[in-house]
Amino acid sequence: MSATSHPATVPTSASFEAEAIRQLGQQLSEAEQRLQFAELKIQVLEERLREALIKKYGPSSEKLSSAQLELLELEPGVSSDEVQAESEREPLSSPPEAPEEQADRKPGRKHPGRQSLPAHLPRVEKIVACEAERCVCGGCGAQTTVIGYGESEQLDVEPARYFVLVTRREKRACKRCQEFGVGSAAARADHR
Repeated sequence: MSATSHPATVPTSASFEAEAIRQLGQQLSEAEQRLQFAELKIQVLEERLREALIKKYGPSSEKLSSAQLELLELEPGVSSDEVQAESEREPLSSPPEAPEEQADRKPGRKHPGRQSLPAHLPRVEKIVACEAERCVCGGCGAQTTVIGYGESEQLDVEPARYFVLVTRREKRACKRCQEFGVGSAAARADHR
């Protein structure tokens, strides 16, 4: 018998590919089923956890989101009054929307910008002097004069004491040479 007389018994590469594709499809559907089962199991466990936390913190905690309940669980010594106060607050806003979704909504109130820090907080001033090379005019070499300060405020804290840290950076200019302009102290990230 010749090898050409039995072509049906010799597997072809096309049949191997078809079998491999069938097996991969079967494995994929099994993996999808396992994934769906795992997602459903997670939902059931999350709901059980939510019910246990509601039972722990009382009926007023039913109004809280799951994320808020989880935060309460992380907070040591939460009282029922705190849970009641939290449940009466407005719900937290949803995450930022995509630009297409924002276009569909009505324009909201414009953001007011940065607000000034409360005036009743004590101010601690710190003056940052210019570097030595900025204290001398680049044109004539004369000593420059302080003509003002660039000012910034940030809320700072010491343990159990809040204050506003006012950073004043020197601005210097030469009285003789105006073409070299104004130089100021470098802004540093940490002024402490």
